[in-house]
Amino acid sequence: MLTPTVAVYHGSLINPTTLTSYEAIPNCLIAVNAHGNIDWIVHDVKDSSIQETLLQKGLLDVNIVALQEGQFIMPGFIDTHTHAPQVPNLGTGYQYELLEWLEKFTFPMEANFQDLDFANQMYPSIVKKFIASGTTTCCYYGTLHLESNKVLAGIVHSLGQRALIGKCNMDRNCPSYYIEPSSSSSISDTQEFISFVHSLPPGPSNNPSNPLVYPVVTPRFAISCTNQLLSSLQNLVHSDPRLHIQTHIAENPKEVEFTKELYPDCEHYAGVYDSYGLLRKNTILAHAVWLGEREIDLVKEREAGISHCPTSNFNLRSGVAPIGKYLDRGVKIGLGSDVSGGFSPSMLVTMRNASIASTVVALQYNPTNAPIEAGRFTNRQLPLATLLYLATKGGAEVCALDKQIGSLEPGKSFDALIVDVSNSGSTLKGSGINPAASISTAALNLSSRDILERMLERFVFCGDDRNISAVYVQGKLIGGTSYA
Repeated sequence: MLTPTVAVYHGSLINPTTLTSYEAIPNCLIAVNAHGNIDWIVHDVKDSSIQETLLQKGLLDVNIVALQEGQFIMPGFIDTHTHAPQVPNLGTGYQYELLEWLEKFTFPMEANFQDLDFANQMYPSIVKKFIASGTTTCCYYGTLHLESNKVLAGIVHSLGQRALIGKCNMDRNCPSYYIEPSSSSSISDTQEFISFVHSLPPGPSNNPSNPLVYPVVTPRFAISCTNQLLSSLQNLVHSDPRLHIQTHIAENPKEVEFTKELYPDCEHYAGVYDSYGLLRKNTILAHAVWLGEREIDLVKEREAGISHCPTSNFNLRSGVAPIGKYLDRGVKIGLGSDVSGGFSPSMLVTMRNASIASTVVALQYNPTNAPIEAGRFTNRQLPLATLLYLATKGGAEVCALDKQIGSLEPGKSFDALIVDVSNSGSTLKGSGINPAASISTAALNLSSRDILERMLERFVFCGDDRNISAVYVQGKLIGGTSYA
């Protein structure tokens, strides 16, 4: 039995296709059914042809959402790495590098979430920050506390965001006030958290294979896990190939050296995770600033993905990840805000810093900007199409959810944003840039596609949450400036 179409969106569409291209198509019709999935998309439908097209599709009475001038629709952002309990620390502690920052700022803050009243007070506003920024899918690290992680999962689910949420595993090299008593208790709590998440209703899709919230096994990083804990996690993930895995890797040189000291029998950092069966298609590796050549090959061979977190890498002076090299080697790449190493939950900020990071790499390699080999990403500034891809479709690939989300295509979930670059309160308007009015002037002699591409570019580099009119997850409006 077909699921009836409940809404049709008419307006301009931005949609990632490859690492070097995207669709920019005015006047599209996008039909969404009652389960929040996209039924069909028709391009180039003028206002005068809407009803005729709907009749051809057998639709006589359907809600039409008409985008206004200066608006376009695009896939929602996918944040592949962030820490929900660190949001209260935004903007602090950046005089330290990673290990000192964890000790002096991060662990003390995360320890507060043992208090369930504190967790219930903080998490709703934290999740709403990410939703308002256009993040439709978010990979959250929680804390080590079982019950407060249940609170986070419940709040994310109730607010309608799609998310991967993990209870941190950490039974060594952590402060006495913030450490798990044993590997067995860590595993027991992890199993209970996984069961809790699986017990949540699937959401608007009404499909257990397409839930809103997924559990993700989360060894914080190799330094914080004993061999016994990693071995137990290996058994856990081996029992269920569907379980996602997230962890940190090669973020900071001191962290890399400490890891080598703890695991002298492993060839390299990536080899630690691989030796415990934790590198696979649904593994998300955050940072990867200092991977060696053999590690890159191993990550690619295991089909694991990397979450590029440029804002955090700059703030904590961890380094600049050679993302272009990884792309050329065929490694899956997404973007992560990495709050609170990163100072903003916005994926727009992350995209800008990814652009700057790639420019830094390019300038170090080629300070005179001489021509270099075309068609490759290594040692080059990432173009807009690549930034868009990494923030959407690339993130979906890293999360092993690309069959469901990441782009707007028939059969996929309607996880989407309506972007409004004409918002009078936005940075675009305040700077005197109003694409809906100024770019479309005949004097510029631009096509409709040219105008739309400029709107996207200015949104990415000048926009903010005030330009996000609507946030949809699985067809349901959950946020944006038009959300009541």
